[in-house]
Amino acid sequence: MRKFITELKGKTVMTNDGQILGMIDNFVVDTVTGEINHVLVVPAEEIDSRLFRTDSHGRLVLPFSEMKDVRDVVVMSISR
Repeated sequence: MRKFITELKGKTVMTNDGQILGMIDNFVVDTVTGEINHVLVVPAEEIDSRLFRTDSHGRLVLPFSEMKDVRDVVVMSISR
């Protein structure tokens, strides 16, 4: 399935087991290869962001490769 990045921004992100992580804010792209490396997620209030890698704006930095399903929400296969 193909999606534009603009269609993914603002989507809710959850884990395989249904935990809401937050909302997609942006992406990190390798400017040489054009490959999407990471998804930047504004964490939900109940998420302890100390358990995740974060950027200077406090967004969760999640590997794009762990994005498994995109429908009404984005499902990430995240292991902590």
